[in-house]
Amino acid sequence: MSQTLTQQLKQFIALSVQLQQQNSGRLPLTHYDNEWPSPCYQGEPDQQQRIEWQPAHQSDQNNPCQAMFDRLETAIGYSIHPDIREWYSCIWSDPIPASCQDGDLSLLFLWNEADCERLRGNLIGHLLTKQKRKQPATLFFACTEPDGDQFLSVDNQTGEIWLEQPGKKPIRKLADNLSEFLSQLKPELIPDQE
Repeated sequence: MSQTLTQQLKQFIALSVQLQQQNSGRLPLTHYDNEWPSPCYQGEPDQQQRIEWQPAHQSDQNNPCQAMFDRLETAIGYSIHPDIREWYSCIWSDPIPASCQDGDLSLLFLWNEADCERLRGNLIGHLLTKQKRKQPATLFFACTEPDGDQFLSVDNQTGEIWLEQPGKKPIRKLADNLSEFLSQLKPELIPDQE
């Protein structure tokens, strides 16, 4: 029986957290911001206002990300590929590092409900630019590291995974879909955020 994208993503995240704990004996640290709360925060901040965090599963019921995608579809006038909806509606998290045969990357997620609206604005801007340049609609889900000048996206029509540069046509196809691409990834250590 094949895994769903959500199951596959949760398994990859669990492996990333396990790798982090095996190497550091704790969860990753981030700067605590009481004005940018997240279900990812674990425990209480230390004296330097650092706090442990770990990715948290989003609820299937009344999921704010699904509602955000409904509004996005209304704004742009067409449906968003189900894989990208599932990707952003599964996990709350800071970016998660990974590697593949092409190099290092950061998988992008949402930190909290307010982050949904920030993503919506970014996706609208990206999709309008694509439309203006008469390029296929794509939706980003990761960026390359260490420079981040390229990103990985889902082709909204086909579900294929492409490497892109901002404002340009997709460079090359990396996988037939998100599930296939995710199966090629290797977890990397989650860096502490200072």
